[in-house]
Parts: sequence; structure tokens; C-alpha cells
Amino acid sequence: MDLTGPARRLSIVMGETDTWHGKPLYSEIVRRAHARGLAGASVFRGIEGYGASNHIHTTRIFSLSEDLPVQVVIVDNAAKIEAFIDEIEPIVVGGLITLTDVEVVRYAGRSDAAGSEADQGPDVGGDRDAGGGPRPGSDGAGEPR
Repeated sequence: MDLTGPARRLSIVMGETDTWHGKPLYSEIVRRAHARGLAGASVFRGIEGYGASNHIHTTRIFSLSEDLPVQVVIVDNAAKIEAFIDEIEPIVVGGLITLTDVEVVRYAGRSDAAGSEADQGPDVGGDRDAGGGPRPGSDGAGEPR
């Protein structure tokens, strides 16, 4: 899927204990996004927050909370996102739904970049410097001088 340029970011914030037919609501939203062929969805768990209920939820040990904030973020073209909002709005009973215009700079899965140097990560502790040249004290072939 080619997704570059203008797009929309849909963010849905809810409590982690919110459910839909006995399953976590965030999982149902991700499942529906996947079934509709949206570009991708990510779920982020908050460590502290409050919303319309005005009750602070936190991970701090002295304030045990079982309903931390969870955010689902989905980015795709405007038409797909707007159609998806119509589908999920009825199941998000409590929470916050926001829509933001964004510019997609890069959208590629790991398999799209397989074999590229960027995908292989840095040569940490190896014999090459950040520019790919031999590290001082190395012959560039993995052997110290």
C-alpha cells in the first residue's frame, strides 16, 4: 500500500477496562481496522491520565488503578478514516475520538526494506564507524590491527 502525503490520524482514547462483547474495546477497534484494510493501527497504554470522569488513573504504587488510559492510533487516507469513524463511534461509549490532518513522510513495513543497510541496524561494537568506514584500530574486516 502506498501511503505518502496528506492523510488523517484517528486517535481513540478509552479506559483499558472498556470492553465490547467481553473483549477489550481497543482490540475490537484494531480488529475492525485490520478487517477494513486500513494502513495500520497501534495501541498505546498510558501511565497516568484523566478524562471526562475527572478521576485520575495512575500506575503509581500507592494509587492502584485498574483502568489506565489506552489510545488507539490509526493513520490512513481521509476517506477510509472518515468511513471507519462511522463504524466505531457507536461502540466507543466513553472516551475521546479525535481526528488530525497529518503528512505521511514514510510508510513501509520491515519486509519492504529487507536487506537494506538501514534495516540491519548499527554496527555496535563492530569494526565499522557510523559512516561505514573502518573504525580506528581495526582493519575493517573484523580483525584488530
